[in-house]
Amino acid sequence: MNSAKPSLTEVQAADVRRRRTWRILALVLVLALSVAIVLFQDWWVRFRAYGYLGLFLITLLSNATVIFPAPGLVLPFSMGAVLHPFWVAVVAAAGATAGELSGYLAGFSGQAFVEDYRAYRRVRALMQRYGDGVIFVLAALPTPLFDLAGIVAGATRIPLRRFVLWTFAGKLVKMLAVTYAGDWFLAWLQM
Repeated sequence: MNSAKPSLTEVQAADVRRRRTWRILALVLVLALSVAIVLFQDWWVRFRAYGYLGLFLITLLSNATVIFPAPGLVLPFSMGAVLHPFWVAVVAAAGATAGELSGYLAGFSGQAFVEDYRAYRRVRALMQRYGDGVIFVLAALPTPLFDLAGIVAGATRIPLRRFVLWTFAGKLVKMLAVTYAGDWFLAWLQM
């Protein structure tokens, strides 16, 4: 019997095709999720009646959009006035961090679709120069640039654990400010 082994180049070519297929599928999934979230906003806002679980799900969904903006700070602001602001901030930061994994996945799977944009190159240069601190700062600021930070982090293969850690830390700072502002605002209105 002649059992011919595939050559190394055939194995490498098959591996490249398999990785390309997975990247394309992941990119399509992220874009479809983003479109669905934007189209069905009225439906997922109903989760707010479920307290902390609803808050987690809504912040996850509003941060899972890539490119398309979705409102994500209104609910933590208002729930900070109703529930304990600290725990609202922690839950909202966890949901937001989980949602931002879509940007990371988009970068990991299909970095080429934004590489040509000036803003992408700028965020990438900042991350190369200043490191993980850029993830923290952009996560803490209410700016849509964080999607690009997630894409850059995935594209440059920043370890997922580091990305999640810095994203959560930044989102927690932002959510603490938002929820305590909501709590303060309600108290001010009741004076």
